[in-house]
Amino acid sequence: MPIITPVTKILGVRVPIIQGGMQWVGVPKLAAAVSEAGGLGILTALTQPSPDALRAAIRETRKLTAKPIGVNITLLPSINPPDYEGYARAAVEEGVRIFETAGNNPGPLIKYFKSKGCIVVHKCTTVRHAKSAEKLGVDILSIDGFECAGHPGEDDIGGLVLLARAIKELKVPFIASGGIADARGLAAALALGASGINMGTRFMCTVESPIHQNIKDKIVASTERDTVHIFRTLHNTARVFKNKVSMEVVAIEKRGNAKFEDIRDLVSGARGRLVYEKGDPDIGVWSAGITIGLINDIPTCEELLRRFERETEEIVGGLNKVVFAGESGESCPVSRRAKL
Repeated sequence: MPIITPVTKILGVRVPIIQGGMQWVGVPKLAAAVSEAGGLGILTALTQPSPDALRAAIRETRKLTAKPIGVNITLLPSINPPDYEGYARAAVEEGVRIFETAGNNPGPLIKYFKSKGCIVVHKCTTVRHAKSAEKLGVDILSIDGFECAGHPGEDDIGGLVLLARAIKELKVPFIASGGIADARGLAAALALGASGINMGTRFMCTVESPIHQNIKDKIVASTERDTVHIFRTLHNTARVFKNKVSMEVVAIEKRGNAKFEDIRDLVSGARGRLVYEKGDPDIGVWSAGITIGLINDIPTCEELLRRFERETEEIVGGLNKVVFAGESGESCPVSRRAKL
């Protein structure tokens, strides 16, 4: 049975699940598979070397699915920033109408997308930033908890508290991001007020994911203790897989007064990309959320989302078995108590 929420209505999808915009992972094959399965597949703009390359990726994805797709544009702290405007313009001109934004100062980008009639999903790690994005006119907010892969912000607040805060303070629909890899996570997010979820690490470990089979197998074999934070001392915290390279970075930071130049070669994007291409989990740093402790198989995207639909319905239906005491002290099932 379809799960209908404000997010499914806004995005035009069957399942309220968005595939995160992951560097080197959000490519046509995966994005199309997620969209075909009923969720929203996301192409990662900065995975492509140029706006024209993004155009080609969008066209390739369109050959694989006629269902809605989105494009992620993450604004990174950089001395020589990418051509964000060029990527945005290329995607809009190619007919994309759903965008995921994240990072610093998204105002100009959001303004541009809204002027073109686009839907904007903006990712935030704090409620205060979400409220600022809300004022900019975003359609959906993605509330990113401390459990996530990549950059969780500097406040170290988990999704349980962030979502409970969000439902009290936000006016637009929001999705839960970080820490979710199964139907229990989706059911919990819905109970906390979210209208859907965003998943990254879980989609890395699917048949259609472009990463090397060795890395998928490594994710399956790992536990929730196999990630670590780097860039802590640089105030740009990132959660990555715990391997030789990431632990070397942590060791350098612990010495004190570390500068980015001291770890630049270790954390280069080129080395991270080789992890996915060559299948060596220790050749560079690569993002992974603590949800690796919940992942124990490598399904197709279709199998995964069908499982989410089926199991979420079972979990929510099972809550009817929860019993409260009535006013007289007798047991009262949730389903009956709701009518009292």
